[in-house]
Amino acid sequence: MATSVLLKDVSMTTGKSPFWDESTQALLHVDIECGDVHSWNSVTGEDSVVNLDGNVSFVIPRENGGHVIGFHREIYNLDWKNEIVTVIAEDAESKAYRMSDGKCDVAGRLWAGTTQKTRRPRAEVPRGEAALYCLDSDGVLKKKRDKISVSSGIAWSPDNTVMYHVDSIPRKIYAFDYDVANGDISNERVVRHAADGSLGLPDGMTSDVEGKLWLACFGEGKVVRLDPETGKILQEVMFPQAKLITSCCFGGKNLDELYITSRRYGLTESHFMREQPYAGSIFRVTALGIKGLPSYKFRG
Repeated sequence: MATSVLLKDVSMTTGKSPFWDESTQALLHVDIECGDVHSWNSVTGEDSVVNLDGNVSFVIPRENGGHVIGFHREIYNLDWKNEIVTVIAEDAESKAYRMSDGKCDVAGRLWAGTTQKTRRPRAEVPRGEAALYCLDSDGVLKKKRDKISVSSGIAWSPDNTVMYHVDSIPRKIYAFDYDVANGDISNERVVRHAADGSLGLPDGMTSDVEGKLWLACFGEGKVVRLDPETGKILQEVMFPQAKLITSCCFGGKNLDELYITSRRYGLTESHFMREQPYAGSIFRVTALGIKGLPSYKFRG
């Protein structure tokens, strides 16, 4: 295993939602509070940026062209070339919340959760007021889960029969039976409850071909490989100079490289320089000996 800094200081606030686009061999990612949407070209090394006026939480290519993004509390289409956004669907229930992590299943449905808009200490975050939504190709946004505090990572098993979802504040990773034909979830259970804080605040995650989860541990400077059947930690990848690890995805030509995003927002300049000089960077881990599952595009 080898860890390197791929893009140093690329996110000035919160780097999140990495997406590997196999068709272009590019890594998409966002800087939430800056409103920046990035595309790093692995062939040329160029990192292209579109800046939007507001919080942008995720970016995913559309199969028919363009991109879909989480922007404020809505889901938008992004015309990258002209830097124009057009609303597709909206969470109209609470103006105090915005979109959080988003990801598509193998059928091209978009799943996206919500979180509070204003940054607050953990103890002050409202409990159970966020939700998890699904946007199908028909453009209808449906609520799939409620009573969530901070919706974070989303992933599926290799055979697409199980869906995983993180609620960061109670530090729980959930599993559900997944009906890929219609996008229904059922039989909720807890994969792991990290009440002892050993996983920090569980955040973004992805799956590998063996059905194991790779989970970003916000505040603990690590990504862990987790067995969803037993809840046991199988492996840890440490990032001692960037404690605020936010998410991860597999990429590279063979989907055998792990890309990790991080946050700089909230660190004083002196603390950043002295303790976490790589906060806000994107890391790449190679020689893991395992391949990941692809990132799917939105079919709407």
